[in-house]
Amino acid sequence: MNELDFSGKQVFVVGGSSGIGNGIAQAFRKKGARVAVCGTRAKASDYAAEGGSRLEGIDYTRLDVSDPLTIESFNPYFDRLDVLVLAQGAVIYQRGEFEMAGFRKVLEINLISLMACATKFKPMLQATKGSLIIVSSTAAFHATMGNPAYNASKTGALGLTRTLAQAWAEDGIRVNGIAPGLVDTKMTKITTDNPKRLQEALSRIPLKRLGTPADMAGAALFLASPLASYIIGQTIVVDGGLIL
Repeated sequence: MNELDFSGKQVFVVGGSSGIGNGIAQAFRKKGARVAVCGTRAKASDYAAEGGSRLEGIDYTRLDVSDPLTIESFNPYFDRLDVLVLAQGAVIYQRGEFEMAGFRKVLEINLISLMACATKFKPMLQATKGSLIIVSSTAAFHATMGNPAYNASKTGALGLTRTLAQAWAEDGIRVNGIAPGLVDTKMTKITTDNPKRLQEALSRIPLKRLGTPADMAGAALFLASPLASYIIGQTIVVDGGLIL
């Protein structure tokens, strides 16, 4: 038996149109799952110009998670769900999160929408005894200068992961999380495109390299598999040792 074979399983990755979510979506597809992702753009081809987005073999649907009413009214095309990955994320640089409008915007996407999506799809996950995986960040374990909303939301995501895991275990739903470190995506270009900042960041990572979406995908595959059947409420740090 191959515990990492997801043939016949339906996976939905919110925020799977790019970055970490996209890497996780492709990993499940390669392991046999039927995978759907959502993003904010009208159609999959709108992401064609972005080198980090690979949507071949994946079903794309538009869903703007910044609007709770849109999540509530969302009508998925799939009639079953085995794995739900919540990988949506936003950050505002240049101290924009110190303005209340910016603070609320980031919290709405990074935290409020997690609960909205989790409760939206809970009945489907309960029907399959499925798995919910919440992507947070190592920012939850330390301060992040200039980004109070990002930090607060990712810290909140860890608490939500623990609490939903406890609450929903009796329904057969396993809830766990992943806390990525510095991963090479469009969201981290403020660091990766700046040679000085990049070198400083790499000096703090024992493995001396950036993480990749594929690195995060390995943890997601494990958590959704029978190999993790007795694990709930845990957030696995996948950071190359950054927070050591």
